[in-house]
Amino acid sequence: MSAARPPEGAQHRSAQHEGIPESAARPPEGAQHRSAQHEGTPVSAALIELKGVSVVFGAKVRALDDVTLSIAQGEIVGLVGESGSGKTTLCRVLVGLTPATSGAVSLGGEPVAAQLVKNPLAFRRRVQMLLQDAVASLSPRMTIGSTLHEPIAIHNLPRAEAEARLKTILQRLGLPIDVLAKFPHQISGGQARRVGVARALVMQPQIIIADEPTAGLDVSVQGELLNLLLELQREFGLTYLLVSHNLNVIRRVTGRTAVMYLGQIVEESPTRDLFDKPAHPYSAALLSTNPAIDPAHRARRIVLQGEIPSVVNPPSGCRFHTRCPVAQERCKTDAPLLTEVAPQRSVRCHFPFSLELRR
Repeated sequence: MSAARPPEGAQHRSAQHEGIPESAARPPEGAQHRSAQHEGTPVSAALIELKGVSVVFGAKVRALDDVTLSIAQGEIVGLVGESGSGKTTLCRVLVGLTPATSGAVSLGGEPVAAQLVKNPLAFRRRVQMLLQDAVASLSPRMTIGSTLHEPIAIHNLPRAEAEARLKTILQRLGLPIDVLAKFPHQISGGQARRVGVARALVMQPQIIIADEPTAGLDVSVQGELLNLLLELQREFGLTYLLVSHNLNVIRRVTGRTAVMYLGQIVEESPTRDLFDKPAHPYSAALLSTNPAIDPAHRARRIVLQGEIPSVVNPPSGCRFHTRCPVAQERCKTDAPLLTEVAPQRSVRCHFPFSLELRR
């Protein structure tokens, strides 16, 4: 386990370099142990599994194309990529809001589509989603109390038990009891995020899909929320899929990360290995944009040329070849498969590790 533990003081220095408050870099007791497990063999059999999943809108727009991903019970997996790469669509497929056009999506070894037919409420209790715009996800016509009590009524949960659980959750999240009488416009963005977490936790879910959970929050509030999510993961045994454009958040919190480009997963890797040495040229370019306060920790910016291709008419061969600084003739005609290049590391590239992240 010593390999998973950075030298004394390294967490503090790295957090400062990356613009994250020191508190966010200090995971709760036991989190280092879980991270070490995440970066090696998965902690258990796959809880969520997607195999060859594609989503096509209007017979033209391929929002997802041949996506394969598995998440073990208790893992925290990150999902990154520029806007339009398919991250939100993948999240909607996992929570059953968007059906897969082809491929298989399973939860606990049973197809999601079958669970939604057999017992949709049971499935909804198992999988909850934290939406990107926390304030917009709350009805402006309902008080926070009404919003939090609504799922209890819909799912016909034992009222006394659910009320007691909700009270405990509010205390755990640091939300005052008087927030229940307020409307969404009367609370802060950070409080709205915590209300979203409370609404999810009252269902006692196994999995939480968090879409940009720290977007629009002050850095100090981001740190508090990240620590809170880690503590809740330990206490309730939660499994997270964390979507974020903030690469420092992904680096701090997740054990494994998938990188998406134009509807495909182009790289999947333990987070530490990905940030140390990305295998896919797109991953290297993406990580090179990550800001760092300390000049010694800044990567040389890799500037991609050209525009992002359309998902209606993607390029032949490798989808990234039109922007790739190291593309070769083969890349224009042969579509690469997602191939394992190292233990726990897969990449969709004919020439992995060909573009270095230089500092």
